[in-house]
Amino acid sequence: MSLLFVAVRAVTYATLFIGLVLVFLPARVLAWSGMAAPRAFGLAQGLGMAIAALGGALALWCILAFALIGRGTPAPFDPPRRLVVRGPYRHVRNPMYLGAAAALAGAALYYGSAWLAAYAGGFLLLMHAFVVGHEEPTLRATFGEDYARYCREVRRWRPRP
Repeated sequence: MSLLFVAVRAVTYATLFIGLVLVFLPARVLAWSGMAAPRAFGLAQGLGMAIAALGGALALWCILAFALIGRGTPAPFDPPRRLVVRGPYRHVRNPMYLGAAAALAGAALYYGSAWLAAYAGGFLLLMHAFVVGHEEPTLRATFGEDYARYCREVRRWRPRP
């Protein structure tokens, strides 16, 4: 399988995920709650933008690691063929979800929206259930002792230094 084909698949799935989970649904939450863009740009907006940008960059780094190292995508129906334990995955097992949650939290801070903050919290809870209920058992079955060793060395949610 060519690297270009893997990269195109990864970008396609990432665009759909980011478009739905990090743009479309949060926009619906903001519209439903009656939130509008802040009238002034202050410290909260600057911090929110920085946190959202860092979270988005982390999520994109993870997508690239899946494509380039793992030869797959973040999509459960097209997972990496190799276990990815480099890049941000050296420090924490689920950096892509943490990056996405940071992007959502940054947007919540930017807009001053408790509803968007709740959406970010709900996203993390849903991802935790998905990781524990589907992802980890699948990775254990696919990668065996390599994944078990990785789990012993790297935490699920709290990055190690």
